[in-house]
Amino acid sequence: MMVVRDKTRSEPPHEGARYTQIAVLEDGVLVEHFVTSAASASLVGNIYLGVVQNVLPSMEAAFVDIGRGRNGVLYAGEVNWDAAGLGGSNRKIEQALKSGDYVLVQVSKDPVGHKGARLTTQISLAGRYLVYVPGASSTGISRKLPDTERQRLKEILRDIVPADAGVIIRTASEGVREEDIRADVQRLQEQWQGIEQSATDLTSKASGAAVALYEEPDVLVKVVRDLFNEDFSKLIIEGDAAWDTIDDYVKTVAPDLLSRIERYEGGEGPDVFTVHRIDEQLAKALDRKVWLPSGGTLVIDRTEAMTVVDVNTGKFTGAGGNLEETVTRNNLEAAEEIVRQLRLRDVGGIVVIDFIDMVLESNRDLVLRRLTEALGRDRTRHQVSEVTSLGLVQLTRKKLGTGLIEAFSSTCTHCAGRGIVLHVDPVDNASNASSPAKKAETGRRAKRSRKGKTDDVVVARTPSHPQGEHPMFKAMAAANGHHEDDEDADVNEDALDEDATDEVEEIVETVESAPARRPPRLKRRPRRPTARPPRNPSSKARLRALFPSLRPLPSRPHPNQLLRRPPGPGAGVPRRGPRGPR
Repeated sequence: MMVVRDKTRSEPPHEGARYTQIAVLEDGVLVEHFVTSAASASLVGNIYLGVVQNVLPSMEAAFVDIGRGRNGVLYAGEVNWDAAGLGGSNRKIEQALKSGDYVLVQVSKDPVGHKGARLTTQISLAGRYLVYVPGASSTGISRKLPDTERQRLKEILRDIVPADAGVIIRTASEGVREEDIRADVQRLQEQWQGIEQSATDLTSKASGAAVALYEEPDVLVKVVRDLFNEDFSKLIIEGDAAWDTIDDYVKTVAPDLLSRIERYEGGEGPDVFTVHRIDEQLAKALDRKVWLPSGGTLVIDRTEAMTVVDVNTGKFTGAGGNLEETVTRNNLEAAEEIVRQLRLRDVGGIVVIDFIDMVLESNRDLVLRRLTEALGRDRTRHQVSEVTSLGLVQLTRKKLGTGLIEAFSSTCTHCAGRGIVLHVDPVDNASNASSPAKKAETGRRAKRSRKGKTDDVVVARTPSHPQGEHPMFKAMAAANGHHEDDEDADVNEDALDEDATDEVEEIVETVESAPARRPPRLKRRPRRPTARPPRNPSSKARLRALFPSLRPLPSRPHPNQLLRRPPGPGAGVPRRGPRGPR
């Protein structure tokens, strides 16, 4: 289903200006979004008679003035060498173009940032069922069509396509009659002849200014032309201007689809985007983090060089099985959601996906196959590369127009889009924890942790004696008053009342009558064994000199010597037994 809404801007500086939004839904889920206005019209597809300003052989590029304020860039790979008369092997851009020359160019990519528009001299005109390419000699057919349909279209094109042009058949031509395809070719051929004649007339005048020869229709017409076909159940339109534009186009190009166009009359009620929950899905698509149905998350970051997607399990813990099954299921969900986010946000260029590591090779192939199948529903040209040695999946996707983030955001004037605040001095990490955002987050976590729990009530104990009147304090004061070395102390013993004196005497008697406790013995650290000094061989002589009455003890025989038999008459002769000599 496709939904179109005309709306008026409510924020300055373009307050009151009108813009158009187009949403493509699949089973109620938003998969593509387009927005157009008079101030942000796309230049892709426009044809200009430009003037070459500068040629840079070292960069193999030329800068061409197309009358849009900023020069466009034409690379050598986008030059039609046959039209320039350089069909040989020696192809250099300085031979085909020179400063001041007129050149017929078409915008292939809108200007982004400080980069100018990308230009090409290989002109093509898009129609409802095919793309007309002047000067080409080949014919292409979409690979999404079945073989039988491809063969039928080849036979039709053999008779209706002129010899000096080529065509590219689109998927919308499936099952279309030969008369409709022939009418589309004739209309585009006449359109190209008019552009070529205008370029010839302007070149002969040599006015020296760039001129726009052809401008693509509004994005609303382009989306309906490229997408709206029999696969859509209906097209809902809100707004008079959008209804008139689409109704006129469909009546002219595809009258068989008029029954699927529906006009929305909301009146004072909610608009068509609110009814189909498109605004809610757009708000979620603008976030950096995307939640998966099972609880996993995607974190999408866009940089100058590429777009990086990180896959996390988040709150998903699995429903049985092992870790490998849990991770594989999370990655399969992430593969489908990543493709949806790429289409919805119109992400182009290099995309790197960091899936959760999987051990089995079969699971990795399964996730990659699921990603490729999901990309099959994307009409934008893309290519999936091999998995890197680090397990990262790489793919490239052509950028069609203004992305979702660029359409609904502007660069911050304070941080210039970096998302940080710079300081002159180093920032203490502890100060970050005390920021209002951190405090709010900490407070929310504390509330969640205390949910369902009762706080412990702390009861203060009341002392049995007023402060300063405890008997122990009075005893300490009395002892300090009779200290021998304290000559300057002036203590009045009569200040103690009789009750306090009796209590102090009882405490002293109790302490004196108590048996004295021995202090706990401290464990001695065992000494480290030290090597004994070698025995002096003259120590025995010294002992004999000191104690002459001592006599050495008789030497005791070794136990093994006691078991030996004394030598007898048969000594030295081996004993023989029944088994021979032992």
